[in-house]
Amino acid sequence: MDKLSGAEVKLSKKIACVLRHKPESAGLKMDKHGWVSVLELIKALSMDMETLEKIVTLNDKKRFIFSEDKSRIRACQGHSIKVDVELKESVPPRYLYHGTPIKNRENIEKEGLRPMKRLYVHLSADIDTAWQVAKRRKSSEGYVIYRIDTEAMIKSGRKYYQAENGVWLTKIVPTSCMEEISCESADMEMK
Repeated sequence: MDKLSGAEVKLSKKIACVLRHKPESAGLKMDKHGWVSVLELIKALSMDMETLEKIVTLNDKKRFIFSEDKSRIRACQGHSIKVDVELKESVPPRYLYHGTPIKNRENIEKEGLRPMKRLYVHLSADIDTAWQVAKRRKSSEGYVIYRIDTEAMIKSGRKYYQAENGVWLTKIVPTSCMEEISCESADMEMK
């Protein structure tokens, strides 16, 4: 039970879609905190509890969390539907990072980082993780990593939250609190 199979990775992505964006696509009712019934999810996606537990445990991004009694499950963050995953305000490290394809640079430099279709902007605690996030989307042009000045953000009244899986969340990052680092290759060669 060290690694997910290809079929389990595919199922994990389907679970993420259902729990973050479209619970109704699987006929599920979600409460205001993003929880759905484990038994109903298992039935809706034709799997068993052992498979679901394996996906929750071995998912590389720790996307999901069970309730204490394992009767409910929810996505840790990444929702496009309005839910309150009971995030607590938290103090982040001095710098956080955000990775994205270069094609997004122009809009980001005009508007800062915005949550787009999600509820929050997702930030990473280190450059390597931001790089991995950026690479999830293919880009022949390359990728941009932004370093976020968290102290400046806090001084301007911005709040941070940390999801159960370690992802840092905030509503908006203004351009005045960001510094760009351009990546030329997967080797993290800096321009």
